[in-house]
Amino acid sequence: MNGYQMIAFDMDGTLLNSQKKITPATREMIERAILAGKEVILSTGRCMAELQEYLPQLPGLRYVVSASGALVYDRKKRRTLYTKRLEEPFVRKLLEAGRQEDAMVHFLTEESIVQQDQVDHMDTYGMGIYQQLFQRLNRKVENIYAFYEENPRPLEKLNLYHRTLESRERTRERLKGLGLCLVDAELTALECSAPGVTKGTGLLKLCQCLGMDPGEVIAVGDADNDRDMLKVAGLSIAMGNARPAIQSLCDRVVADCDHDGCAEAIERYLLGSLS
Repeated sequence: MNGYQMIAFDMDGTLLNSQKKITPATREMIERAILAGKEVILSTGRCMAELQEYLPQLPGLRYVVSASGALVYDRKKRRTLYTKRLEEPFVRKLLEAGRQEDAMVHFLTEESIVQQDQVDHMDTYGMGIYQQLFQRLNRKVENIYAFYEENPRPLEKLNLYHRTLESRERTRERLKGLGLCLVDAELTALECSAPGVTKGTGLLKLCQCLGMDPGEVIAVGDADNDRDMLKVAGLSIAMGNARPAIQSLCDRVVADCDHDGCAEAIERYLLGSLS
């Protein structure tokens, strides 16, 4: 038997299939792992507010690394184990950059906050697949820039959704030198986190809290914002739908998100004898 004690799953493109659902087979395998004494955690770019329709489906899952590592949360004790947020000066710089490119701005904190007219046209920003989710779960404001002026606060993360790849690269160039963690996501999105914050650092913080060696952890992902998490884990697994660069980075590849790749990862590598 191997010595892995925990498995960390990205959400979109990994634990969730292309219809943004957790399949029955994956839920069953997660329950089996938890009953076997293993930790199953989420490591996601989403904030906690965006997980509320999924967490009831995973009652035994205790720990969440959310907002790409900015928050580590214990569901059982309902307490934050670690957080590192974007301070106001950084947020203002990001808003300025977003305004220059007419990007869609997304605040991730205790709430998920967006601008209503931008949600109405999310396909313009390469985010059409998330439109129904944003309509259901997100707080919509009339003007996100005015909202922040009236409600300045640190944020766990700020996402900028662009109309083109060229627009995203211009934003990245404007933000160069600030020390922020800037990660490509989706088609033209730029995920912006505080300096030093990644899914990898969030996973390491959780390991410290649990007294667990990162070598005992399996990480499963599909996209660029999973890179650091995959690098720090003892075993890295790419989904079959992952980009080729992510598959080449990982130790193993499982089936895609529409064919229960996460269930396969649990059965073969967390509960099984493979490593």
